[in-house]
Amino acid sequence: MSGFIAGLCVAVLPLLAAGFWLGRRTARPESQGGLGTPVEHATFETLHTAALAAPPLRAGLTEETARRSARRLRSLLGTDALCLTDREEVLAWDGVGAHHRAEIMERLPGPLDSGRGEAFPLTCDTPECPLRWAVVAPLTVDDRVHGTLVACAPRESAVLVRAAGEVARWVSVQLELADLDQSRTRLIEAEIKALRAQISPHFIFNSLAVIASFVRTDPERARELLLEFADFTRYSFRRHGDFTTLADELHAIDQYLALVRARFGDRLAVTLQIAPEVLPVALPFLCLQPLVENAVKHGLEGRAASSGTCRISITAQDAGAEALVVIEDDGAGMDPALLRRILAGEVSPSGGIGLSNVDDRLRQVYGDDHGLVIETAVGAGMKVTARLPKYQPGVHSARRLTGA
Repeated sequence: MSGFIAGLCVAVLPLLAAGFWLGRRTARPESQGGLGTPVEHATFETLHTAALAAPPLRAGLTEETARRSARRLRSLLGTDALCLTDREEVLAWDGVGAHHRAEIMERLPGPLDSGRGEAFPLTCDTPECPLRWAVVAPLTVDDRVHGTLVACAPRESAVLVRAAGEVARWVSVQLELADLDQSRTRLIEAEIKALRAQISPHFIFNSLAVIASFVRTDPERARELLLEFADFTRYSFRRHGDFTTLADELHAIDQYLALVRARFGDRLAVTLQIAPEVLPVALPFLCLQPLVENAVKHGLEGRAASSGTCRISITAQDAGAEALVVIEDDGAGMDPALLRRILAGEVSPSGGIGLSNVDDRLRQVYGDDHGLVIETAVGAGMKVTARLPKYQPGVHSARRLTGA
């Protein structure tokens, strides 16, 4: 899909520049201030105008995005007027002759149903109105017509028909990218919901049971643990932003571990080594906490109370352009073959809470070379390494929660 879209973008824009602008600009060459030939200047101008029109369209086809892009699109075509519609109404009109809105909407059912362009004469009783012809080009995403691009001109023109069709196809590509962005956002939201659902009911029950056990014997301790529990659940179920900071994620991990330590006491030993300079690094929300929960599960649960202390280490180091986060436990470990099947989604991760989910999200945000690196063997514990770029376009925390 991405290769097809990229190929279509590459094909459409040069065609716009070479076909339409070539005809318009080479007919009246003029000095371009040393920017090359008239054809080259026209190409650069077309690409620049298209680049300015693209960002609004990447948010989908709405009244606001249509209004913000219509003028740029009219500039691409060089027409007296241009409008963008959805299937029910004109979203934006740029140029003269806005009184033709109703007439144009009456002619749209055919192109909207068939997905084919159409050209037709305009009727007008206003002498000063220059518009006498309209070209309708459908805007299609996944074989469904979402709306139309309508270019209006003083006279019929085969060049305008072809150019309007090419611009409409380019707009359709932008809308398809917008649809993919929205699908990606919905997928991330679904994955976060899945992670929230994986917060073990047993953990919640056990935490409340531990807090209740301190109510009479140590009320102050019970109060502290209840506040930790409230802060942890508030963070886990927050609703703003797909990303957080390393500082906030570590703060939530500390609250989680406080509740676990209250239950297991000296059976759990946790060491943290955190470089202060990496605390502001942004990362996907609920990205590290499931890894720590996984370490606790492998390290403590299923281990007899007499079998010694479970040791978990959490380190976050400055590694140049990246923050290197390592979570290691000395627990039961896992068969590497089973781990590969869990990460591939072939089996349910009954013993690997969130591992595949976190791995998938890191790859989606940073690329395949930033998936989890996991070292494990049966009886040898587990070491999970995550490499988090300090800067990634589109990755930033909405606001800090620590101390809120």
